[in-house]
Amino acid sequence: MENKYAVKDVAGKLAKGFLHNPLTSLLGISLLLLGYFALQIMPREENPQIEISGGIVMVVLPGATPKQIDNVIVKPLERRIKEIKGVQHIYGIAKSNVGIVNVVYYIGENRESSNLKLYDKVMQNMDQLPKGTMQPIVKPFDIDIDIPIVTVAFYPKDGSKITNVQMYKNVKYIQNELNSVENVAKTTLKGEKKEQYNIQVDLKKLSGFHLSMGQIANALKSLAVDVPDIKDRTRDGKLAIFGVKNAIQSVKDVQNLIIAQYMGSPIYLKDVADVEHGYNIQNFQSAEIFYRKNGKFVKSKNQITLTLSKLKGTNAVVIADKIQERLGELSSKLSQEGIGYKITRNYGVRADEAVNELVFHLLISIIIIALLLVFVLGWRESVIVTFTVPAILAVTVFVAFMSGQTMNRITLFAFLLSLGLLVDASIIVIENIHRHLHDHSSVDKDMDEILIEATDEIGAPTNIATLAIILTMVPMAFVGQMMGQFMKPIPQNVPVALFASLVIAYIFTPYLARKLLKKPKLHHHKHHFQKDKINLKGGDK
Repeated sequence: MENKYAVKDVAGKLAKGFLHNPLTSLLGISLLLLGYFALQIMPREENPQIEISGGIVMVVLPGATPKQIDNVIVKPLERRIKEIKGVQHIYGIAKSNVGIVNVVYYIGENRESSNLKLYDKVMQNMDQLPKGTMQPIVKPFDIDIDIPIVTVAFYPKDGSKITNVQMYKNVKYIQNELNSVENVAKTTLKGEKKEQYNIQVDLKKLSGFHLSMGQIANALKSLAVDVPDIKDRTRDGKLAIFGVKNAIQSVKDVQNLIIAQYMGSPIYLKDVADVEHGYNIQNFQSAEIFYRKNGKFVKSKNQITLTLSKLKGTNAVVIADKIQERLGELSSKLSQEGIGYKITRNYGVRADEAVNELVFHLLISIIIIALLLVFVLGWRESVIVTFTVPAILAVTVFVAFMSGQTMNRITLFAFLLSLGLLVDASIIVIENIHRHLHDHSSVDKDMDEILIEATDEIGAPTNIATLAIILTMVPMAFVGQMMGQFMKPIPQNVPVALFASLVIAYIFTPYLARKLLKKPKLHHHKHHFQKDKINLKGGDK
């Protein structure tokens, strides 16, 4: 009896340690709850966010031609930037007065480190730029917040007399309000028409006064703007700010601008140009909206599209719902102004539908496994294995949540991929327990001994087989470029699921078997077993 509970493998040790432990059931319930709450709290998105690093370097050299910019700015910068490790592509653009160099790093390169390398390399070679070159501008890419999750189209309602400028001001107010929603990162407007004074110069009159367009441009630049000037501190330590009132408040102010003098008389802008108060007509970008009304598509007037993106690693579903809720609160103000809106893109809904669909398929797979086991082993054994599957997935989801991952299509695909593998350990354990219970050699053994020995017996080969499968997933973690970034959740989650399947199979399968399975009565087997022992002894004599 001393060797009754002797075990050789970690499988048997886990089975023995948790078989009568009162905390085993509590552990199982805790794992399921942790997985459920992690699934609800875990940020959801349709696809994983891929780390793309790079930047734009802009250098201004006033008065230089495109050929000069290319020779003295773009090409030298390209040569220096190529010295940075991890640079995949460099695209140089030479224009009049300015040179632009676009830099793209290999996908997977650390973005912060890449930005620092690019900035340092440009600043280190400032002395090689020609005299008169202005300070270079280094602007890194920000792909994480450039992809919108919600786009809203604002348009004038039927019969509304709102102007383009008034509509822009109202949408600008909405933009500021939505920008305050938690975890909203970047908001942009497209198709907007900003307020401005449009000046249309009559070239014949300009020639008659012997003036040039340059004189008009310089006169316009000299206009005072509302820019505060900070003076010295007062005696009580406060800053004194002196503001200059804008000189332009109406069309008349622009028309009465003096642009030159002729024979002692001033020449006003209204003498050579027409001035009107309107919108930025030089912006030729516009957008229109089509929507269904009474079964027919109707084209509206020009619309303004507001795009909103989220911070990396945040829940697209929650943020999209908050944006919709805030828009609903502002809808009455928009309606009073004669502005309607439609949400043309809702990434949160798509992400939620994708995750829910894959979770549904995951449940279907678990049910199919349970039904197959009913016919192969029995309904009690099927219940035991079926419990271990959500427990394993709960552990995997919780680990993914704690490691900062998001719930997306690839993450759930990793769970589906591992589903057919993670039930192996539980099925092997329950099948071996089932065989031991119906074996005539177990007649004289109690239930605990059978469960521990059956689990311990398959421990070593099951561990090796699972380890071999885990090792096949490891190389995928070293795949680079776009594919490596996109498929990263698979090597991150499948090994965790497989390891969890081993531990849960060794702990909960024997524990549940002790609760649900019963040792069959094998009198017939016992009689033959004793008879075989007698015959064996007789043969020995």
